[in-house]
Amino acid sequence: MRIAVVPGSFDPVTLGHLDVIGRATALFDRLYVVVTHNPGKSALLGLDERVRLLRASLADAGIEGVQVDSWSEGLLVDYCRRVGAEAIVKGLRSATDAGYETPMALVNRDLTGVETLFLVAQPATSHVSSSLVRQVAALGGDVSPYVPRVVAQALQPEGPVRG
Repeated sequence: MRIAVVPGSFDPVTLGHLDVIGRATALFDRLYVVVTHNPGKSALLGLDERVRLLRASLADAGIEGVQVDSWSEGLLVDYCRRVGAEAIVKGLRSATDAGYETPMALVNRDLTGVETLFLVAQPATSHVSSSLVRQVAALGGDVSPYVPRVVAQALQPEGPVRG
């Protein structure tokens, strides 16, 4: 059985994330989508809210057979080892993403032998990042072209408690 992990902060989940996850389901027998905590970033949405929105977004998109989980302690490769994953799947939007992700992929492989598979973003979503969505939402802009419906609703001013 081929098992992979798709990690990310998903703060918030975007249509680009869903595209990568959907494409990865065709490549692996079991896929874990893992909401991670990045201590170097200040999150807009709490970990539990990100997990909830990710699950709802996957269901709305008809993406099935994905296990959603969270991981906030230790290395991602420790999680991979725990679930028996042989690969990490990451989406790349640009050469900048490749430059950032490649050293991490090499270290992850050095630490545990887990390979990283890069999926190139679709042109329609290659300009969208979670940080851009957060900025647009914070300034009252319409984020619905970039995120699943449930996420757009959650990012409305009367949406969930942030933090």
